[in-house]
Amino acid sequence: MLEIMGKKALVFGGSSGIGLAAAKMLQAKGAHVTIISRDPDKPGTEGLHKERCDVVDTEAVASLCTRLAPFDIIIGTATGGARARGPFLGMQVSGFQGAFAKLWGYVNILHEGIPHLSAEGCAVLVSGSPARRSEPGMVAIASVGGAVEALVRAVAPEITPKRLNVVAPGFIDTPMFDAVGDERANVIKARTDHHLIPRAGTADEVAQAIIFQVENEFVTGTTIDVDGGWLLAR
Repeated sequence: MLEIMGKKALVFGGSSGIGLAAAKMLQAKGAHVTIISRDPDKPGTEGLHKERCDVVDTEAVASLCTRLAPFDIIIGTATGGARARGPFLGMQVSGFQGAFAKLWGYVNILHEGIPHLSAEGCAVLVSGSPARRSEPGMVAIASVGGAVEALVRAVAPEITPKRLNVVAPGFIDTPMFDAVGDERANVIKARTDHHLIPRAGTADEVAQAIIFQVENEFVTGTTIDVDGGWLLAR
């Protein structure tokens, strides 16, 4: 198992949701954590070292990685841009293309970050369950997630012994889902009632899978589903 104590970790998209949960777990295990975000000063980030950066800006990511190098752990949870939803034939092509900002952000993180990883270092990205099983209106998100998972499987053999993995969350109750009150509760119920575990997941539950992939040195090029059994639901 990789000993996290004393390791240096960069968490892109670490100012909220899954990224923030992973950053806090890494810090609790003794890592020196830097969260990186377009808005790194959100509530809950107190006590974490912060850097401001947009992951789709290749030069900015390269400069940041060079300045913070060397490091041992890279976590990528940043969305990179808007999540385009809607029927494929009713969608503006520009919206579909814009959804791929997440992929380009991940490409930047890996391309600029991996050369600065320690020999036993690792990186973990976050995709999403639509990559594994899409629903109507999710074609752009499914396509991006599928591309992220293909990227991980393609890059992992090239960087060994450094490791690269991906976590695919299902419906997770995070700030990205911005409904409130009864509306939030009703949407969650409607979206998860048919899951094998009929509730939304939590950011901590996804972060636990990220930590597993960081610590387990016999795992690389692998996708872990954290979706409450949604892939098997009818």
